[in-house]
Amino acid sequence: MKLCRYGAPGEEKPGLIDADGHIRDLSPHVPDIAGDVLSDRGLDRLRGIDVKTLSVVQTKPRLGPCVGGIGKFMCIGLNYSDHAAETGAEPPEHPILFMKANSAITGPNDDVVMPRGSTSTDWEVELGVIIGTRAKYVSAAEALNHVAGYCTLNDVSERHFQAKISGQWTKGKSCDTFGPTGPWLVTRDEVEDVQNLDMWLDVNGKRMQTGNTKTMIFTVAQIVSHLSQLFTLHPGDVISTGTPPGVGLGMKPEPVYLKEGDVMELEIAGLGRQRQQVKADA
Repeated sequence: MKLCRYGAPGEEKPGLIDADGHIRDLSPHVPDIAGDVLSDRGLDRLRGIDVKTLSVVQTKPRLGPCVGGIGKFMCIGLNYSDHAAETGAEPPEHPILFMKANSAITGPNDDVVMPRGSTSTDWEVELGVIIGTRAKYVSAAEALNHVAGYCTLNDVSERHFQAKISGQWTKGKSCDTFGPTGPWLVTRDEVEDVQNLDMWLDVNGKRMQTGNTKTMIFTVAQIVSHLSQLFTLHPGDVISTGTPPGVGLGMKPEPVYLKEGDVMELEIAGLGRQRQQVKADA
């Protein structure tokens, strides 16, 4: 299934994408794409609904983040071998974890707003993992059983804030609008091999990133297992699993960063496309 949330910010309704690409209204059946709805039992209930009985959303509404009630937004750094190489970093021994503030989360096609003082706002197409059932001390072999599904993410980053203002990476990752999420959640049963998904990102129509999840240093299963040894993962928690090469920071001979008016377009095979216009904060 492909599940989405649509409507004005803060007023999103749950939806299902049918075989023709239309949004069907799920609100008579569930309050949101969140919590227990993300469990295997909750998703099975949705699969049991006759799609033809769901009203088609006739307008072309704004798409919100594809999951509601996100508890933790976790990100893995330097998790692609080819991206680590372009930044000159040694591959990490363990997954590098940082957090992105939930206030950064936006819809997949909402504007990205560069904060005041930004000089180095960058792009990062990433695979998002959405937890469906509570996970604590799980093995890599059982980790994916706790995943509800996957989505496309853009881990927008302000590199000066991230690296030059004393503190942790979170400073450069958590600016408002820096977490476009969606357009939809694709349930794990529809993703044949999560470690073989093509991904790309364009800026103003120019291809900047091209990658595949097969070059991940730590697989999705390893990441979920590792995090579950540190703390409990809850339904609706989101993990952004790292980015392939081609970020602005890694451009030669000099880094290239976003400017007002730029347009980012990005996609992961089978998980949907995003489009954001870049604006400067007033």
